[in-house]
Amino acid sequence: MKPVNKNDRITVHVEDLTHDGAGVAKVDGYPLFVPGALPGEDVVVHVLKTLKSYGFAKLIEIQQASPFRVTAPCPVFDTCGGCQIQHLSYEGQMTFKQKLVRDAITRIGKLPDVPVHPVKGMEDPWRYRNKSQIPFGTQNGKVVAGFYQPRSHDIADTDTCLIQTPEADAIMVALKKNLIDMGIEPYEEATHRGMLRHVVVRKARATGEIMVVLVTKKKKFPQAQRAIELIQATVPEVTSIVQNINPEKTNVIFGDETLTLWGKDVIEDRIGDVRFEISARSFYQINPVQTEVLYGQALAYAQLTGEETVIDAYCGIGTISLFLAQRAKFVMGVEIVPQAIEDAKRNAELNGLTNTLFEAGPAEQVIPRWYKEGKKADVLVVDPPRKGCDEQLLHTILKQRPTRVVYVSCNPATLARDLRILEDGGYRTKEVQPVDMFPQSTHCEAVAWLELV
Repeated sequence: MKPVNKNDRITVHVEDLTHDGAGVAKVDGYPLFVPGALPGEDVVVHVLKTLKSYGFAKLIEIQQASPFRVTAPCPVFDTCGGCQIQHLSYEGQMTFKQKLVRDAITRIGKLPDVPVHPVKGMEDPWRYRNKSQIPFGTQNGKVVAGFYQPRSHDIADTDTCLIQTPEADAIMVALKKNLIDMGIEPYEEATHRGMLRHVVVRKARATGEIMVVLVTKKKKFPQAQRAIELIQATVPEVTSIVQNINPEKTNVIFGDETLTLWGKDVIEDRIGDVRFEISARSFYQINPVQTEVLYGQALAYAQLTGEETVIDAYCGIGTISLFLAQRAKFVMGVEIVPQAIEDAKRNAELNGLTNTLFEAGPAEQVIPRWYKEGKKADVLVVDPPRKGCDEQLLHTILKQRPTRVVYVSCNPATLARDLRILEDGGYRTKEVQPVDMFPQSTHCEAVAWLELV
């Protein structure tokens, strides 16, 4: 029998946070998830739903607040899904994220003795995003724009976002105020009607170049010139305005076709000394300040002397590969997305780095062929998506046995799972360094260093 029932009003002590930022309280061992509550707090809650193993409750009153509780500065924090822990001080966020990584390494990876260092955070954890993807729509006859509410595609309307650039705010507000006068109808996902779906704003931190992408339902865009003039008047620093056409009934942001309406096709940025050309759809790390920290940590763990051959699995547009190529004898990158490989080759040429090779295809197929061709790695770097490494790639690593593996992860749970597999196959995890790429959110990246025993 469950110790609580729906509609109970009870006082509980919050012990922990979930991976998505909800407080965790336990009633006779039965977990209750309480959004908005923080560890160490005594709170009054209203039980909303009870399942067999856990339940959900609404925060009613804070009787004893956490010393790390702060007032969230964002006016739509309670309704927007972009940030989960603005109500937790940045010091508290660093403690939470270190614990998140350590708990995963211990519980899932069964590696309680592996050092998990304090998180490398930001001096200023605001306005850090170099890319904003802003949905447009209507609510009660009014044009709205902002970000999606949690677990929905309802827009939390706002005029400012404290983690995106001021330029993105200005463009969002100007378009929102002038769309109807320009004859541009916001897109409605439910009915598949309207024209403007999203506005994507990208800013290169090193150069200051700005790209604005107007994602439209149709290719024919007679109001394009008026939109261009409005954007230019609002943010004169814009260097590129492009149109992406997405005619599908889908919640995927981009379509397959992109046209340059004005200015350059790409913007240029730098990570350290490496230059990158970024197009409308290029994958590129969101937080430029922390990207240097993250890649610097990967480079430190790689311990390159200039004599090593490195393989970069999941290389994307070559961001880590080219960073490593400055110190390695040779770097080979593999990525399943062909367009990303073309970008990587172009970025290598842009930097005059001739000690690189990039190939499109599944890493678990390409790397074994490279080994058969005599292209063996001393150091292997992986930077997989949230789902972690493909099982076949892990088997490939264990078969080919590079001396050192550097694992860059955006998901502590799948990192821990994969470390366990590599440990069982003959590697030892020396240490793990978390890096805060997404302040105010629950996400945490980490870099792990493994050596072949």
